[in-house]
Formats: sequence, structure tokens, C-alpha cells
Amino acid sequence: MSALTSVGQESEDGKIYFVKIHAPWEVLITYAEVLNIKVPIRENDIPSMVENPLDCMLTPFRLPEKVMHPEPDYFTAPFSKDKQELYLINDESTFFSPSMRNRIVNYILTRCPYGTEEGKKKFGIKRLLNNGTYSAAYPLHDCQYWKKASDPNCDNERYTLYMEWARFLRFYKEQPLDLIRKYYGEKIGIYFAWLGFYTEMLFLAAVVGVICFLYGLFTMDENMSSKEICDPAIGGEIIMCPLCDRECEYWRLNTTCESSEVCTCFFRTTVLFWVSLIIASMIAVIVYRLAVYAAFASLMENTQTLQPISGLLTPQLATSVTASCLNFVIIMILNFIYEKIAIWITDMEIPRTHMEYENRLTMKMFLFQFVNYYSSCFYVAFFKGKFVGYPGAYTYMFNRWRNEECDPAGCLIELTTQLTIVMAGKQIWGNIQEAIVPWICNWWGRRKARSNPENLYSRWEQDHDLQTFGALGLFYEYLEMVIQFGFITLFVASFPLAPLLALMNNILEIRVDSWKLTTQYRRPVAAKAHSIGVWQEILNGMAILSVVTNAFIVAFTSDMIPRLVYYYAYSENEDSPMSGYINNSLSVFEISDFPERNKPKENPEGFEQCRLVCNFGQNFLRILGCSALVTMEV
Repeated sequence: MSALTSVGQESEDGKIYFVKIHAPWEVLITYAEVLNIKVPIRENDIPSMVENPLDCMLTPFRLPEKVMHPEPDYFTAPFSKDKQELYLINDESTFFSPSMRNRIVNYILTRCPYGTEEGKKKFGIKRLLNNGTYSAAYPLHDCQYWKKASDPNCDNERYTLYMEWARFLRFYKEQPLDLIRKYYGEKIGIYFAWLGFYTEMLFLAAVVGVICFLYGLFTMDENMSSKEICDPAIGGEIIMCPLCDRECEYWRLNTTCESSEVCTCFFRTTVLFWVSLIIASMIAVIVYRLAVYAAFASLMENTQTLQPISGLLTPQLATSVTASCLNFVIIMILNFIYEKIAIWITDMEIPRTHMEYENRLTMKMFLFQFVNYYSSCFYVAFFKGKFVGYPGAYTYMFNRWRNEECDPAGCLIELTTQLTIVMAGKQIWGNIQEAIVPWICNWWGRRKARSNPENLYSRWEQDHDLQTFGALGLFYEYLEMVIQFGFITLFVASFPLAPLLALMNNILEIRVDSWKLTTQYRRPVAAKAHSIGVWQEILNGMAILSVVTNAFIVAFTSDMIPRLVYYYAYSENEDSPMSGYINNSLSVFEISDFPERNKPKENPEGFEQCRLVCNFGQNFLRILGCSALVTMEV
């Protein structure tokens, strides 16, 4: 500890004793050389690029130059203690930025010996924190965030960041990345630079998605399939086969009119065990779907108060929405468990470096989250309604529950519902966790300050009462954005508004993250970084996978290909080529051939035939005209 100077200070309540540590000039230059810190050697004299004439249009989005670039641009070189004359040392107190100084002090504290036990040296502030000798170790913020410091020597960078960056009313402004890097360090600076770039790119995707959505909305009334489904003379006369055994009744195709209109837009063993638990939870939700459909169908049939909305709130939709909400709750619960499990496994592996630790934890957490968030979407997109069989030979799960069928308009509407609930729910819950919870905790902890004059409530006490950002704080921020990236790429073909939701969330996310770092959290220890790390490879992999998933959604989940085949090969009406497609796409089944297990209890109207949608395995026959498919097989 001789390399540092420290001053003791008792808190106002007499319960906590603060040790403030400061690194003098000699310590800073010694460890700047050890850490290979790059410092200015000469001001940049390269002429700036020719100004773009369109830059004047971007003026409202620009920050003042003093905020955006608080210092000139320099050529830099690693610091050498023996060559101090080569560097631009105008003022020793400001030569090293705040992030450099707190990084140097933290480096010393993590390696400083403090005693011996049984002949072994004991060292490092982390061990002292773990054994309870100290309750916390953190760099101080430079001033209050809501007002400038009274000390003229204080840079007031925290105040500037709050006023120009961390307020939501500045959502349309660029980010002061140089100031962020100077105050918080390169690692946090790179995160906000990446998040800003990602959000800008979402704008283009959101515009395309909105155009697709609006096109579908404005042409909805012109869609021949929806017209035929909703037409009482066509959809009203098509009797569909029951969707469950015994309890469900025959139903008319036009009862799904509203939904069809919307649709038209050891360690390894442990990891395997927890992934399997996710899959088991997903199967439980599927069983829930299968088990409650008949209950919803019976409830809506027999409850008079639900009759006025029965056309909109169909049993399929009710089951889909409640199952999606249940799935979201399970996801949130499992996330909490998996976080603890992934950290425990990684700790047990004892990685050699902090970077290796983060990379291993990243891969485990991403694997868990990938299966947890996307498994239900993959089920709806690629499995639901594909293996249902046909009357007389239905497919059952566990030989008890009949597999689900898609809506006659397809499974895309349910996939959209699933994505909307899970994606929006995750974003809302994430903002609650990131903003509201820390604010409440800090408000509760600051109650004691209300009875103390401001001059007695010292800055180190105020910082002590703030929340801890933690060494893995950025890890969770990256994870949140990567999971969001998966939602807007893997399944965007079924939900073109996903990029718009992500864009609106990220505009808020940037300001929420900046606000909480500036006002609600202790100042994090600065860290170096040259990229976003292993997250880049994960994003690249998901981008490649998204090409495959969206191609499969178009080919198998939607009925785009059968529609095109019907349009070009089987249409008989030149004025309206798609007329007759709905009738052509439904199989015919003789009710008299129903096995007793599947036959509805009642048939009050004496129907002789019912229709059903061809499933995935029969898709090729559907293209050829599958109306006689079931009749032939039976």
C-alpha cells in the first residue's frame, strides 16, 4: 500500500469507515508503463475530411463540439517513464484521464499483498471483499449529476453526461462517445458505440417492416382467401372437422374470419440437463395447449356472455394467447435459475483470465437463453400442425393428447402472437429491472440523507448508497441485445413489425442505460476493450441461421408456395385467379367413417362430410389438389 496515499473518514452515522485512496504522479507513471497505456505525443495535424453539404440537415441531431469532442485528437504511443519528454504533459493532474487513473488504482489494489497465512501471501482487494474486511471498493463519481461542482478544478464530466446524454429528451441526439470513453473507459464506450450503430441500422429494417405491414393492412380487403373464408356462401357453408376428440363440435370455416384477416401479414452433462429442462418446459406448454383447447371450446360454446365475441376470440386464439403468456412466465423463471447455474459452472471451471471467464460464461448463457426464448417459436413455426394425421389416424402425444392443428389461415398468426408477447414482455420487464428497481432501491437507501444537511452527506457516502454495476454488468446488456437480435432476424418473415418494436425499445434502452450508469450506479472500474468480443461471432452465426429459418417459414409455415402453384397451374378463373383456392386446399372426410374415439358426441345438423387442412406431410398433395386426399386414404 506504500505506492498509494490513503485518508480515513468516518461516516456521519458512525457505522461505516471510509478509506479514500489516491495515486500520486510517480505511481501513475510507473503503472502506466506496466499497463502499456497509450497517451498523447502530438496533436493530430491530418486535415479533416471535406464537409458533406448535407451535414447541415443533421445539425439538430448534433451535440456541441465541446461535448462531442472534449479534447483534440492526438497521435498516441505507449507510455514510457524514461521518455517523459516525448509526451504532451501540460498538467500532471489532468494528463491521465479519469478512466485511466481508476484503472491503474484498481490494478494495484487487485495485486497488493496485505499479509501472510501459513507461509502463503494473501493479496488483493477482492479477497478482502469476499471475507468481509471491506464491504465495497469503487471509484468515485467526480461530482453531483444534477448540478456542477463548486470546486473550479472539477471537470464536471458526470454533470455533462447527464445533461447531454442521460436524459430521455435527448433521445434524438448523437452520443458523446469520446466523453463516455474518457469517463467510463473503453469497454463501456465500445458498448454504447455498438448499441448506437445497431439502433441506427434498425431504422432501415423498421422502415421496410412498416411498409410491409401497411401494404398487408391496406390490401387486406382485397385478399381473395380472406373473402372466401368470411363469405357466408363459401366459408359459411364449409363444415370443418372437430379440432379435438369427443368434446369439440363441427364448426364453420367463417368463424375464423377475423383471425384469417390478421394473419394475412459433467459440466457438459449439467448444461445438457438444463437445456433438457427448457425443452421439457416447452413440452409442458404444448401439453397445456392440447389439454385446454377442448375446455375453451366447450366454455365458449355454452357461455352466452361470450357469444358476441366468439367470432374474434376463437378457442384457437384464446389457447394461443394464454399459452404464450404462460410460456413467458416460465421463461422469466428459468432465466433466473440458468443465470445462477451458468455462473456456478463457469466458476468451477476456474478460467485462467477474465476474458476467458467472460467468453465461457457468454457461450453457456447464450445457449440457455437461445433454447429458452426461441424453442416455443421454433415449435410454432416448424412443428405445430405438421404432424396431426387425419380423421381415423390422428397423431397423439403420449398416446393421450391429440396434436394441435393450425388455423385454416395457417400458423403464422400464432407465431406472430408468440413473438409479440415474448418480445414485448421481455423488453418491458428488462426496462423495469434496469431502471425502476435500482431507482426504488436507491430511494430507499437515501432516506437517511433527508435528515442530514447536504454538506454532511459526503460524496463517498452518496456513492456508497448507489447500486453496484458489477463486473458482469455489460455482459447482461449485450445478452439482452443479442436475444433481441434473434427475435428480429430469425422470425422476421412472420412479424415484420419486430424491427420497429426493437427500434423503439433501443431508443429508450440507450437513455435508460446511460441514466442508470450516471445516476443510479456506482462508477464502474474502467476496463480496456478492442471489440465486443465473442458476441460478434454469435451475431454472425445468428444472422446466417436467420436466412435458413426465414426461408423455412416461407416454404413450410406459410402457404405461399401452394398459392403460387395454384395461381399458375390450377386456377380456372382469369379475372380472379385465386378464387376457389380455399376449397381446393381443404381435404374431404366422410363423417360416417369417424372412429368412435374421435367422433363428436353430437351432430345436431346431420352433417355428412367435414373438411380439414392438409398437414405438412401432405403438402405436395395439397399442391396437386388435396380435396380428395383423406377420402382416398380412408
